[in-house]
Amino acid sequence: MTTIDEETSPRSRLADPDEAISFDELRLATRNHGMPLEMLDLDLTPPGLHYVLVHYDIPLLDPTTWRLAVDGHVERPVSLDLGEVLALPTVSHRVTLECAGNGRARTTPRPISQPWLDEAVGTAEWAGVPLAALLERAGVKQGAVDVVFTGADHGVERGVEQDYQRGLPLGQALSEPLFLAHTMNGQPLPPQHGAPLRLVVPGWYGMAHVKWLTRITVLDRPFDGFQNETAYRITHQPGEQGEPVTCIQPRAMLRPPGFPDFQTRTRVVDVGTHRLTGRAWSGLAPIERVEVSVDGGSTWVDADLGPLGGPYEWRAWSWSWQADTPGRHELSARATDAAGNTQPLEQHWNRQAMANNHVQRVPVVVRQ
Repeated sequence: MTTIDEETSPRSRLADPDEAISFDELRLATRNHGMPLEMLDLDLTPPGLHYVLVHYDIPLLDPTTWRLAVDGHVERPVSLDLGEVLALPTVSHRVTLECAGNGRARTTPRPISQPWLDEAVGTAEWAGVPLAALLERAGVKQGAVDVVFTGADHGVERGVEQDYQRGLPLGQALSEPLFLAHTMNGQPLPPQHGAPLRLVVPGWYGMAHVKWLTRITVLDRPFDGFQNETAYRITHQPGEQGEPVTCIQPRAMLRPPGFPDFQTRTRVVDVGTHRLTGRAWSGLAPIERVEVSVDGGSTWVDADLGPLGGPYEWRAWSWSWQADTPGRHELSARATDAAGNTQPLEQHWNRQAMANNHVQRVPVVVRQ
């Protein structure tokens, strides 16, 4: 990693109280994109509508020359081409991915970064090679501590030039759910989702799912790379070490009813009965309760839950709203998982606005 001057790559900071979204943040918002919330109607998100966060540039890797290296603290370093990877036994899981910064633009004070609102999520059917099988093939040596995943995307972040790298403890890397995905919804990975191979870590926020994977390195020491030790941490004061971001916190999302105003996205519905629908998920435990409010969070009622699917995918919910009072209303939903974790109504602020799962608020106008 190389340090770059601050003029090229400014340090992270919080926005001033009345500071508007900057051109730099708008540029990030056009490169990255969230899932349109009407896609909550679908069990699986189409790849082009699944949320995307790309830290640097999308590397267009030639599948005929691409190789995956498995090296470091191993007995037998491995190098595989794409054909050899595709020939290995595969697993398939439906996995909900969410960006750790989802909701960042709604926090106060707002960190200067990708200005997510609520839409940084998606669910796909990923298929690929179990990570444990590749590590077993390479022969992890005694004394191994961490496993580092390196992507082909390269850039500068907070003054540090780097390949995108994330590390996981060896025990986590060897656990059954982790796999290297080469397929998304039955098709080869598209470029923006990490073609030709990416890591999938079910239940964890998206920063752990390294895209455009080129190297897996076993270390006999803790990994101290930027994306683990500086980025993606829960901190409240400058210079604080904080806690690492890991599993997805419970969240329920409401599919906005009716039809929208073009600019404000305020929804319009007629007086009458409306079936509110949405999805809920948690990386900590299965969803066991969703509550709905139509009065700005003053009162809550239980929604009906859909079938419990795979262990790593979102769960559908619905509730009938009798909209008899014309005027403005604010709709929300909140989730509780089987471990007792409940979505908070207000933000749990931290400097990077990570893992902030406060409830979505949907303004709706009921017309006579």
